[in-house]
Amino acid sequence: MFFKRSSVAEIDPADVRALLARGDINLVDVREVPEQRAEHIEGAACMPLSRFDPAALKDNPKPIVLCCLSGMRSARAAQLCARAGLMVRNMRGGLAAWKAAGLPTRR
Repeated sequence: MFFKRSSVAEIDPADVRALLARGDINLVDVREVPEQRAEHIEGAACMPLSRFDPAALKDNPKPIVLCCLSGMRSARAAQLCARAGLMVRNMRGGLAAWKAAGLPTRR
């Protein structure tokens, strides 16, 4: 069985951190609330995939980057955004890649 590669634009965690630190992006975590409460990236907004609504991001003045634990749920959310006419990026590898790169999280 063959799987179609996602056409969602991705961005590396180190680049996300730099952009977030400068205030140049809005980071949206699509994990469920209990997951986010346990550990999250400082400054990430909470918008769980189970209630994800791309329309809520429509008037955002900054570019949007989506994240989750591994990058899979956020890629699904990014595809929903694309269908709604919104351009967003997915953080490659999610929170797991963020932590593997030695970047800080908040517990």
